[in-house]
Amino acid sequence: MNTTRIAFIGAGNMAASLIGGLRAKGLDASQIRASDPGEQTRAKVAAEHGIQVFADNAEAIDGVEVIVLAVKPQAMKAVCEALRPSLKPQQLVVSIAAGITCASMNQWLGEQPIVRCMPNTPALLRQGVSGLYATARVSAEQRHQAEALLSAVGIALWLEQEQQLDAVTAVSGSGPAYFFLLIEAMTAAGEKLGLPRETAAQLTLQTALGAAHMAVSSDVDAAELRRRVTSPAGTTEAAIKSFQADGFEALVEKALGAAAHRSAEMAEQLGR
Repeated sequence: MNTTRIAFIGAGNMAASLIGGLRAKGLDASQIRASDPGEQTRAKVAAEHGIQVFADNAEAIDGVEVIVLAVKPQAMKAVCEALRPSLKPQQLVVSIAAGITCASMNQWLGEQPIVRCMPNTPALLRQGVSGLYATARVSAEQRHQAEALLSAVGIALWLEQEQQLDAVTAVSGSGPAYFFLLIEAMTAAGEKLGLPRETAAQLTLQTALGAAHMAVSSDVDAAELRRRVTSPAGTTEAAIKSFQADGFEALVEKALGAAAHRSAEMAEQLGR
């Protein structure tokens, strides 16, 4: 990866996070470039990471091996169609735009090697997880390049079928918001039980952090960890039984199903 030249089309938060991750992994600033229509955005990413920036997308991709499309899904068609005349057949295109299928990108770009990714917002802290899908034109070396790119901000997991990205979107892409919702609810409940709001918030946040660390570092699954802290007839069991009596698992399944359905629906709408 240290000899790979990469161009980012779009230099917003996620692109800046990936650039920062690559720099931290040892990729030289001279190997990275970015384009963005916003003058302030270009100035910011150039100052923070020491990379070359461009206002023109075609100029940015000249001579690079990997092109990262980090633009809003609604802008993807126009960006791809404008880039098409400047692309070389061997250039790898990595898309981190939600809801844009490889078929749509092939239609707009021509038959390029494409890796489609679904990262999530903890990537901004290099604690992300991404699902990756590669088209048949992607070589083994290009798969390695895409994996190294997304691994710079967390974990990268390969998928066998593109449609599985809808499930990735439902589980991890949208997932941080589910945990934020639980944190909100637990904080509010703690306050109603008589705690100062700040105390309830700190207790909830540190508990969430500690539980996540335990789950990640443990050699057993989450179900077993839950059983280990749920004493018979104790306080935790009372809460768990209350959750389950109200259909907690079914509610989660329904919610993630709704997110996956919306992801597929958006892909159809945005791909036109």
